[in-house]
Amino acid sequence: MARTLSCVPVMAWPPFDSPCLTPPPDEAGPLGPCAHCQVRHLAVCSVLTHEEMHALDAEASSQLLGPGAVLARQGDPRRHVFTVVRGALRMVRLAADGRRQVAGFALPGDFVGLSGSPTYRHDVEALGETELCRFGIDAMRRLGERYPQLREKLFERACVELDSARDQMMALARMNPIERMADFLLKLAAREARAGNPGPMVALPMPRADIADHLGLTVETVSRCLTTLRGKGLIAVPETYRIEILDFAGLESLRAA
Repeated sequence: MARTLSCVPVMAWPPFDSPCLTPPPDEAGPLGPCAHCQVRHLAVCSVLTHEEMHALDAEASSQLLGPGAVLARQGDPRRHVFTVVRGALRMVRLAADGRRQVAGFALPGDFVGLSGSPTYRHDVEALGETELCRFGIDAMRRLGERYPQLREKLFERACVELDSARDQMMALARMNPIERMADFLLKLAAREARAGNPGPMVALPMPRADIADHLGLTVETVSRCLTTLRGKGLIAVPETYRIEILDFAGLESLRAA
């Protein structure tokens, strides 16, 4: 029977004031049937057949992080890769001058740790309680050699991440703050749609400070942008960590400006 890790009670995104709980590597338990994973259709393993999933099962383990827990530090040896099953992670890098840059966010179905570097390139932190599917680097390499379609999917994910990084650089270079916020919300909405939630509600698992450090803005500017978009009738803000998009075309016109 699969052993279940239970570090903290299940809770919704956030709060952020709960204890940081990271199970030690040797306490990660068996994941159980990968075929029943709730994010399989979004993850790299989606290319495997049900029979091939048994090999994946044998190499996978689950890991549960409490809100604010650190999964990896920048410069740590890269020994594992992860798929986000539930929750969210942020990737943070400190510049030489000490400035904090949020490079991105990993949401359910995203693959974390894909890199040619022997070390992690960012601090990887849980935004709320987050469940991960974990694989050793060597195990994932063996699986890629055994199943070429998995290796190709990993390469595809690497290309997508590269394209996303280039898009982010372009956005920071040519968009004004309102346009950056519109672009950010539309990208989150697109991810929700791919996950099977195509409605107007968009979850914001990250605090305003993380959005600011991701978009190259101040927290005050992020708040002003949301207020402006709400004033234009493009969005509603029913909750701090949830946005309702009222006018997709209106946001698209800002992004395309």
